[in-house]
Amino acid sequence: MGPDVATLPSPGPGTPGPAWRRYRRVALVVVLGVVAPAVLGLRRLRRVEVTGGSMAPALLPGDRLLVRNRPTRRTWSPAVGDVVAVCDPREPGRILVKRVAAVDRAARTLDIRGDDPGASTDSRHFGPVPVASVLGRAVYRYAPVERTGPGPWRTGYDRS
Repeated sequence: MGPDVATLPSPGPGTPGPAWRRYRRVALVVVLGVVAPAVLGLRRLRRVEVTGGSMAPALLPGDRLLVRNRPTRRTWSPAVGDVVAVCDPREPGRILVKRVAAVDRAARTLDIRGDDPGASTDSRHFGPVPVASVLGRAVYRYAPVERTGPGPWRTGYDRS
């Protein structure tokens, strides 16, 4: 080799190469983005699947949503028109996906309704729900692929 050619030392045995650095970076992202928040209780999103037709045509059975968890501060309240995930007042282990029709800030309650009144069991049947029962606001539909996109979905609806 001539004097104009520079050579780099080759990594010796046991020296991590570029592939190792990439895997180390991926592992770091997984630990910081998934494991640490789960361990520390900082999960900000939950996944919810729509199972009934009460929110048609905006949301259909099989739609999968990302729901941003409700902030812990006591003064938070969703806005009219928001699509929220709520604990079913009749069966607390069950999650309902409904639209906020009215907010009573003094009583800290919500009137929640499905977009299809004929297919929805909502506040017209069981009354207003406490704001504390709201798990969060739906922010993104991630499946099915042909219907993905951010919310809000169809804000104008029949409130009767």
